[in-house]
This record gives sequence, C-alpha cells and structure tokens, in this order.
Amino acid sequence: MRSRRAARAGTDYEAAAGRIVGLPVRRHHVLLLAWTVLWFLLVEPSGGFSWHYLRQGEELLFSDRPDGGLALYAHHPELQIGPVSLAVARLFDPFPPHTGELLAEAVMSGLGLAMLVLVGRTAARHYLGTGTNHRRLQQRLLIAGLAFIPMWVEVSVRFAHLDDVLALFFTTLAAYEVSRGRAALVGVYLALAVDSKPWALAFAPLILALPRVRWLRTVLWFVGLVALAWLPFYLGDLDTMAAAKFTIPNQPASALRWFGVSDPATPWWDRPAQFALGLSLGALAVWRGRWPAVVLLGADARILLDPSVYTYYSASILLGTLLWDTVGQRRLVPWWSWIALAALYGGTLFLPSDPARGFVRLAFVVVSAGYVLLWPTRRRRGRGGGSRRVAGQDGARRRTEREPAAV
Repeated sequence: MRSRRAARAGTDYEAAAGRIVGLPVRRHHVLLLAWTVLWFLLVEPSGGFSWHYLRQGEELLFSDRPDGGLALYAHHPELQIGPVSLAVARLFDPFPPHTGELLAEAVMSGLGLAMLVLVGRTAARHYLGTGTNHRRLQQRLLIAGLAFIPMWVEVSVRFAHLDDVLALFFTTLAAYEVSRGRAALVGVYLALAVDSKPWALAFAPLILALPRVRWLRTVLWFVGLVALAWLPFYLGDLDTMAAAKFTIPNQPASALRWFGVSDPATPWWDRPAQFALGLSLGALAVWRGRWPAVVLLGADARILLDPSVYTYYSASILLGTLLWDTVGQRRLVPWWSWIALAALYGGTLFLPSDPARGFVRLAFVVVSAGYVLLWPTRRRRGRGGGSRRVAGQDGARRRTEREPAAV
C-alpha cells in the first residue's frame, strides 16, 4: 500500500513538473525539439550560405601565410568574425567539407535548444520563492520558443553564422549566471560573446544587474579575457586597426534611410553610435530594475542603426524577446516574441517595398524599447512580502531550494 502511494506520488510529481511519465524529459522540451528538427529539415537544403567565411577564416588563422595568423584582420577586414568563433570552426575542419558544414549546422541548431533550457532555468531561478506557477512558466517558454526557433534556424542553418550563434549562446549563459549571482562567470561569458562577435559588447550592461560590490570583479574578468583574445592581433600587426573601419553597403530597406542617411556605405559614426545606444539603453534598463530587457535593447540598437538588413540579424532580437517574455514579465502569452517574428521575419517576406520594410524595423525598435523601459510591470515579491530582490541576493537561501519545474 505504501509503495503504491509512493508510486502515485512520483507520477503526480512528474506530471506537475511537466515531465513525460517514466522519462527524464519534459513535454515542452520534446515539442521544441520536434519543432527544431522540422525547421532544420526545411532549411538545410538551402543552408550554409556564409559557412565559407568561417572556413576561410580558420584556415588563415592557423596558417603561416603572410596574410594569416596574427595578421588576419589587417589583411582581411571583411572577416568580422571573432577569434573564438574561428577556433571553434576549426573543430569541423577534419571532416569532408559538406559533412563538416552539416555537423556545424546541427550543433548550432542544438545550441538553440540549449539556450531555451537556459532561459527556462533563468526564469525559474529569477522567480524562485515568489509562488510562481511553474507549469504556466513552462507554457510561456514553449509559446515563446515556437517563435524563437524559426529565426534561430535562420542564423544557424540558412546562414551558418557560427560567430553570431556563439555570441548569443554565451550571452544566454551570462544571463543565467546573473540570475545565480555568479560574478566571475558573468564576466567570462560576456567576454567570450565579444570574442566571438564584437557587436556582443552591447550586452555588457548585464554586469550592472549584479550587486554593486561584485562589479569590479566581473569587469576585470570581462576586460581581461577580451584583451587576451584581441590584443595579440593588434600588437602583431598594427594595421589591424583598419578592420574596425570596414564598411558594408547601406541597403534601401535599412532603418537608417528613415533618418535621412543616404550614404552608399556605412557612415563613419554608425558603429560607435550602435555601441553607445545599446550600452546606454541596457544601463537604463538595469537602473529601471528590468535587466532581462538588456539583450533586447542591445539588439534593437543594432537593427536600428545597421546599414544591412540580413534576416539572421533578427535572431538577436528573438533572443531578447524570449528573455523579456519569459523572465521580464509574467503574462502567459509572450506577445513580444511573436510580434518580433511577424514584423521582422514576416515583414521581410511579405512587405512589397524596401521603405516599408525599413519603417517596420524602425517602428519595432521604437515601440519595443519604449515598452520594456516605460510600461508598468508587476514588482517581484518574495515569500515574506519583501521588495524585489536584486540578482544574486539571498543566494544562500535560494541554493537550498529545489530547482523549479520550469527548467
């Protein structure tokens, strides 16, 4: 009788945790896996559009050619790919070209699923001790994840941009460590993101979400690892500085056109303005107590001021909306993830003119940034009715509680 009750209790716990009875997996993870596989199979035949840049870059980095090694970025400024990404691309070099590309696409797609799990755990830890309904949190993650996966497959399979994939993956790890209050790892992961793709610098305000006493330690890790990855190239060939001035065409569908910027290529002020805007908006979000909005705001700054309009850029936006919808607010329906997918992906496919597509990008940035910064949100309260806790506080008590069912 006792064993029967124990078995029933175990079944009830698995159901409450969203697990498939008898298996160590959760239902929403299985559904997201199936959704990823479906999109992978649909896109893979036309995938790998930019993989040759990764192959070229890693071959040059590990060669003794005059235009390779530490002189790579001085001679090939078009390879705007961080050294960490090139080192990871090297792992696929032993395979035949097509096999290596296919394996890389599969691994990058799998990282998207890992990021969904990490975001779920970030949300669960963020709301630990608040009486949050974790089945509802699982449902929110599932609905937002269904919007996230198509754009993730765009960057990981269709374009095979390993550098963007790694930058967003390491940023997701940094957000998870913010929820745990682990200062050193936040700095490490943010540095790896920048070392994978320089535009990830816009996500650095996540550091400010930690308690102030931990800022210095985090910044030292961050700055030290960024310097370790990039300084050898600048010291090895001073012409590497020219890589920062590399320009791309200013496309007609860019939001820049709506600001009257008609330069045929990237204006000289554009990249610094992107970083300044992203960092400022992220810092403002943390000051407003809305650190889960940092990634969305940094990505907003990028698509607002970038002269190019490649669809894979929107993967950073979808990661931002995923974090905001899952961690930053408690509504069941993650509206912003689906709005972003419809506006930025659907708009690319269905809007008839370049100016219209540029206007939609501009409108999305303005409305989404205004919403996450200004719209009233419910303050998170602890079990004892206390005020909202900063990430990392009450860490000892949190670690004694069971990881919630939403992970």
